[in-house]
Amino acid sequence: MPNTRKKHAILQRPPDPTAGLPPLNRNAAGIDVGSAEHYVAVPPDRSPEPVRRFASFTADLHALADWLHACHIDTVVMESTGVYWIPLFQILEARGFAVHLVNARHAKNLPGRKTDIADCQWLQKLHTFGLLNSSFRPTDDICVLRSYLRQRDTLISAAATCIQHMQKALTEMNVQLANVISDISGVTGLAILRALLAGERDPAMLAALKDYRIKASTHTIAKSLEGNWREELLFNLRQSLELYECYQQKIAECDTQIEAHLLTFDSKIEGSAPPLPTPKRRPKKARRNEPHFDLHTQLYRISGVDLTRIDGIEVLTAPTLIAEIGLDMSRWKSEKHFASWLG
Repeated sequence: MPNTRKKHAILQRPPDPTAGLPPLNRNAAGIDVGSAEHYVAVPPDRSPEPVRRFASFTADLHALADWLHACHIDTVVMESTGVYWIPLFQILEARGFAVHLVNARHAKNLPGRKTDIADCQWLQKLHTFGLLNSSFRPTDDICVLRSYLRQRDTLISAAATCIQHMQKALTEMNVQLANVISDISGVTGLAILRALLAGERDPAMLAALKDYRIKASTHTIAKSLEGNWREELLFNLRQSLELYECYQQKIAECDTQIEAHLLTFDSKIEGSAPPLPTPKRRPKKARRNEPHFDLHTQLYRISGVDLTRIDGIEVLTAPTLIAEIGLDMSRWKSEKHFASWLG
């Protein structure tokens, strides 16, 4: 009696997606990226050892590139595994390879995967027949801008955490300053906190430091500044304030780097380009975490359009948009393709 279970399993085996397809990338390699090592596959006729393992050290990455050159490879595909792919991607791109980054789910969703084929061999095979779509990656200058902006966001988040710690210390001392002024990290709040940590305890003297824009009266602020001055809570408050000020300094340094990098971009407003339009609305006061330079003008100069004219796009969000999609909108066929990619 035939083994019906084995026969059924054979019938249910997914078909090979490359069957009958002409090879599009004959000089293709596939790389399985890892944190400590990378596995690389080339066509079987290029090397006696078509699958090799390389460590993730920089010298080994250059050896990997040398081996690919020796195997006459001109296009490479790899999965976007964490951030481990970035150094390898940059080295291969600098060495002249056409490097394609793909979503790991796209490769795994294709049927026909054999268990005895390594991940790098499966990627190499799919790339040979053009079955993988490259993930979008902007130009290198945009990637540099993205790195600066993401670092700036990290610093802003850390500074916000310090504000929360300061508010907690004040609350535990029953100093109700946060209930009478809107922002303890503003001009008035920082002036009072610095004087408080310098040894001033007189509520009237502390309240006299308020900015003229504060709506609360001096009497109300003075009442909020009566508390229990426990030494351990003052210590916590001091450290949180010092960390906050340190992060503000680092944010300013980050702004300097961003401005210097934006100045390296070519200008798109020369000649007959219109001048920078007047903002739709002028804020009454500077927004929190606003850059220390004229970001609005720089963005208009490098893009040729005022992105802040779009509803929902402000000066602080426009650079994030540019850093994620770049300045070359020809990468998408139409507005519908672009909207679909965003989705």
